[in-house]
Amino acid sequence: MTTHGDQDAVVGSAPVTVGDVAQDPSASGAGTTGRSTRPVRYAVGMFGTSIPINMFTAFMAFFYIDELGMDGRAYAAVMAVYAVIDAIDNPVYGYLSDRTRTRWGRRRPWMIVAAPVLAISFILFFSPPTGLEGATLIVWFAVFTVLTGTSDSLVNANYGALLPELFRNERRRAVANSLRQGFQLVAMIISVALTPMITDAIGYSRTAMIFGAVAAAVIIYCALGAREDPRALSADQPRLLDSLRVIVTNRKFWLIALTSGLYSAGMALVIAAVAFFVKYTLELPGTSATYLLATVIGISALCLVLWTRLVRRWGPEPIWRIALIVLALALASMSLANSLATAIACGALVGLGYSGVMATMDLIVARLLDEDTARTGVRREGMFLSAFGFFNRLNAFVKSLGFLAVAALFGFHSGDDTGTRPDEAARFLLSTFPFILVACAAILSRFVRFDRGAAAEILPSVTVGDPAGGAGDEVAEAAAIHRPGTDAPGTDDAGPPGPPGRADDVPRPRP
Repeated sequence: MTTHGDQDAVVGSAPVTVGDVAQDPSASGAGTTGRSTRPVRYAVGMFGTSIPINMFTAFMAFFYIDELGMDGRAYAAVMAVYAVIDAIDNPVYGYLSDRTRTRWGRRRPWMIVAAPVLAISFILFFSPPTGLEGATLIVWFAVFTVLTGTSDSLVNANYGALLPELFRNERRRAVANSLRQGFQLVAMIISVALTPMITDAIGYSRTAMIFGAVAAAVIIYCALGAREDPRALSADQPRLLDSLRVIVTNRKFWLIALTSGLYSAGMALVIAAVAFFVKYTLELPGTSATYLLATVIGISALCLVLWTRLVRRWGPEPIWRIALIVLALALASMSLANSLATAIACGALVGLGYSGVMATMDLIVARLLDEDTARTGVRREGMFLSAFGFFNRLNAFVKSLGFLAVAALFGFHSGDDTGTRPDEAARFLLSTFPFILVACAAILSRFVRFDRGAAAEILPSVTVGDPAGGAGDEVAEAAAIHRPGTDAPGTDDAGPPGPPGRADDVPRPRP
């Protein structure tokens, strides 16, 4: 393994060594064509992946429990089983993705195959045959919950793994991540905030048809434009047991995974509870949920640029912790909302905190992946991200606990059997339970620390000044980061070089 100084000496002239793997800087790290992936082409994929799954997670409970009259306890039981299946399939898909070797790359073929499966499953989920009730309705719900969830897992296991591979320099990576989070927020405005109005006009089934078709087209468009690193095809395939050992023995993985899982579970419950909150607590028409959701998502979009600037100035770690604290306090404030105006005011604070976590969460994960590659010389983004997905997908289990809790505490079982305190049940789902989850995430984030330095940032293996795809600037920035004493763009996270002769030192980006 080379030291920090060794890497400085060979940029643009000789093979760059990361871990134990020699990398030729004259070869393109962007794909077989020698061109880098445009950040916007990659980022738009988040729009495609978010359109169906946001409507799915936000309105599945309201559609089946309130609209179709399915018992909330049956919903909770199905979601508990689904959570286990969905958590297990993530590592499987990540392992398959890391080991895939085709002329079209490792990740792209899976995305292209999974996209239409996701669209069809999603459409059928919101299109149950007329007259289904009782056990047959539960079976339909269960089958298409699993199919929609597992196809979404397959898409995202591969889409997420592309971020650290396509964008090696952290400055460029932050731009790509900011763009894709922006696309996600646009998707949320359409598939979450506007869905109550759209479904009121054309119904859930037709809405799902439109969203599903758009999602499949955008995901395939993104996949076809991704320039995967050809060196990954010739690199050693990660072994399952070795990868599992590396992951489960990594302390930072557990801390980040638990933090991410708690945060995502809290926000998933918030989004699922908005329709109930508007109907039972605020006693307003369902379309009023659009205003509340639009506020949260709109403020998130507006604040994303601010958070991104803070990340580039101070690094993702401290900003990530601050954002989690802001989000937890904002969720607590939702318990005070008793009108649409106060709910919108509190929702704006939720949007502020939510935007900050969105701007930082994936960058924290990417730093961990860089650190692992620097240590081992093996690329296993799919396995790592799917292991994170294991925890994030457990939010379905946490959601089931939330609905079981309101059934036990408030007697709320379905739209036909709401109990005597449906307003308090909805407030518990929207504010109390999510606050507890996100507060725990904020506490755990305090224990995540990365080593200082620059070796965790893997240099792109393209020639400095290479005109192909404009990748030369990225390499110049990366080279500047690895040279102490330079003042070039992209050096926000630069730190002092590690002590000479310490080949096993992992650098620590500035906190």
